[in-house]
Amino acid sequence: MTQTASSQTDKTAFVRVNKLTKRFGRMTAVDSVDLSVAKGETMAIIGPSAAGKSVLMKCLVGIYSADEGSIFLDGDDVSRADSPARPEWAAKIGMLFQHNALFDSLTVWENICFRQIELGTLSRKAAKERATELLGLVGLAEESADLTPNDLSGGMQKRVGIARAISSDPELLLLDNPTAGLDPVLSNHIELMISKIAQQRGTTVISITNDMQIARTRYQNLTMMHDGKVYWSGKTSDIDDAHNEHLTQMLDGSSQGPITMRTGKREDGVYA
Repeated sequence: MTQTASSQTDKTAFVRVNKLTKRFGRMTAVDSVDLSVAKGETMAIIGPSAAGKSVLMKCLVGIYSADEGSIFLDGDDVSRADSPARPEWAAKIGMLFQHNALFDSLTVWENICFRQIELGTLSRKAAKERATELLGLVGLAEESADLTPNDLSGGMQKRVGIARAISSDPELLLLDNPTAGLDPVLSNHIELMISKIAQQRGTTVISITNDMQIARTRYQNLTMMHDGKVYWSGKTSDIDDAHNEHLTQMLDGSSQGPITMRTGKREDGVYA
């Protein structure tokens, strides 16, 4: 049975997920999940591999539709990909995918302002100027603009992905493992940068992370998932008083506890 800090989602929250369920064939990837985040606040989502974290994120951004339950963004029902409010929200959400999803055939600046170029909201000249400005914000040199993703290190690619995610000044920023595979120094730098963006711009941030220290110290809220369910959700300041065995095991990284390693083949990796 799941255990959460509150039994219901906050109906006034900027992001409100209620009993969200997403299935792939006979497999349930997200199972009756409740989630709420206030406007301008940050949330870390933690959990073992195949917990349903990335699927939940893709439901929020609109890649997957909900099979059951609802997703409300600032009061708008966006539960399904064809929801009337989805097109408007497409421009209000920035997303960093787990493996960055940069286009190898485009330059860095074209990657960062890809949406604006495709929609024609910026000329190519203005798009390059905007991208160059964002490169400075994420700590990359102006000269990086004319490189391609293959010319960049993993950490640099990650920062380009973040620059693209914030290029439209989104109201909601979704980050799928922004520090995956990075060294501790660079991980801390990127998380500080994300915190700065949230504070300066009032952006609501939801981030999947495998770094438990970062989850505890850099985010105002935390949600713990396992097997598609939420086992704890609340303020990070309440973690030490949670007395939740799933949460404790995850934070401690212990092999002993209710979370066991899943064996067998995952289909298409959709249950990450």
